[in-house]
Amino acid sequence: MMHFIDRIRTAMRERADAPAIVQLGGTESPGRLVTYGTLERECNALAAALAACCAPGTTVGLVAANSVAWIEADLALLMGGHVEVPVPLAFSAEQAAHLLASCSVVLTDGEGQRRFEAWRADAPHEFQSMPCLSIGALVDGAAAVTAQALSAGTLADRICKVIHTSGTTSAPKGVRIRANGLDALLASLWRHATREDYVRYLNLVPFSLLIEQVTALYMPFAAGGTVVLPPVGEAPLGDPGAVAADKLALLRRARPSAVTLPPSLVEALARAADRLPDLDTAALCAALFGRPTAPLIAAGGAPVAAATIGRLAERGITVLQGYGLSENSSVVSWNTRAENHIGSVGKPLAHVACKLGPDGELGIRSASLFAGYSGSDPSACHTDADGWLWTGDLAAIDADGFITIIGRKKNLIITAHGRNVSPEPAEASYRSVPGVADIVLLGEGQETLSAYVLVAAGVDQHALRRELERHGERWLSGVERAGTFVLEADAPALRAGLFTVTGRPRRQDVERHVRQRHILERQAGKLQGGLPAATTPSHQH
Repeated sequence: MMHFIDRIRTAMRERADAPAIVQLGGTESPGRLVTYGTLERECNALAAALAACCAPGTTVGLVAANSVAWIEADLALLMGGHVEVPVPLAFSAEQAAHLLASCSVVLTDGEGQRRFEAWRADAPHEFQSMPCLSIGALVDGAAAVTAQALSAGTLADRICKVIHTSGTTSAPKGVRIRANGLDALLASLWRHATREDYVRYLNLVPFSLLIEQVTALYMPFAAGGTVVLPPVGEAPLGDPGAVAADKLALLRRARPSAVTLPPSLVEALARAADRLPDLDTAALCAALFGRPTAPLIAAGGAPVAAATIGRLAERGITVLQGYGLSENSSVVSWNTRAENHIGSVGKPLAHVACKLGPDGELGIRSASLFAGYSGSDPSACHTDADGWLWTGDLAAIDADGFITIIGRKKNLIITAHGRNVSPEPAEASYRSVPGVADIVLLGEGQETLSAYVLVAAGVDQHALRRELERHGERWLSGVERAGTFVLEADAPALRAGLFTVTGRPRRQDVERHVRQRHILERQAGKLQGGLPAATTPSHQH
């Protein structure tokens, strides 16, 4: 069996003069084009330089922006048989030190080097003896080498990556990814996509996320397509300060054939379409995507309101929602063009089996399951003696096999009246209201729910509060509906403190933050509307 990295090598040889990477120009730098031939030479040179200092199987950290250097380092580490540990630049020094603790060396680009030095300043003891090497300097200083000389590390199943996944503590879990697991996943994904879909893929979220490595790099490169990077200095979605609506111009400029969108950008896209009600599908796609047809649009990471996907579908723009987790090498299930059940996350991929536990928890068993964690956390998934991974997600599976995610088992809110509420579907519904940057529902042990709302820049908070109340009355049941709203202007510092790097709320931290605001406003005599009284310690994560 040919591994996915070897398929990419074949594309490099066969399409040497074709564009592999295009970085769009911006205010800070001109654009850049990297052909497959150049990519092959630079990846081989970097792999050779690494081989001189790191034996196959060595654990190597990768701290870099979404850059050409990141891509070259990722491919070179796969070629050389190393274990790669990508670290988000948005991590704190404590989080980064925890994930990098097992690394023998760290690779950086310019932005990554600056972030690494900031971590070192914040936690000098943890980073004191950690060697840090420049990707560009290694490429420039290495001799050319053939691909055949670097194939030993790719011939057998092995641990090829350790991917972070957010837990309930400041020490992120490391998910150990198998090379054969990625092969199985990619083989299943290709059953529902064509090479033409991946002619031109636009990168929008951090490469440190495994799903973006799969869909933004391995699928386009295996297809001989082009990966389009935003201009240098433009933060990906998920980084502090990045705003989904600001990416609409980039979508139009990039003219992608495929994208993977977080829920915030699906919402922004639907609102943009609503502002152009008189355009037919071809004109609307030209206005939104710079091309007369919609790209292959996959969505995941958190629930998207079915009404939002439905509005886009009515205008001829299909959004295929899926579900995954790092423990399965990313994707578990996906809606497809042939079978798109709006409101669900699709059917399991061909190599995945799913079932429900007695309490509705989703279990999966597949050829792409991980090889265990590099750390521990109370939120870690459990694998039973029969090989079923219990995801911690509550789900329903209909007679046709479509999966609907109800919410996180540990996020379940139990009200004072004994009603169980999964907050995620209601949050997705509220998130569709224009002006809502994000929302978190609270209410453990209370008679009614409350909502903490991050408000987009320039939005009138009083008007938004009224719109949220109207939306709840129209679209949500009484038990799901928030009775009070705590609104605060969206800001990078709030994002960093209250949400994980993948955009999931730290619910206990949000609850503490809301209570502190309640105390301060009460002291200042500014309290508007009631907030829940102090609760017993929450079981939410």
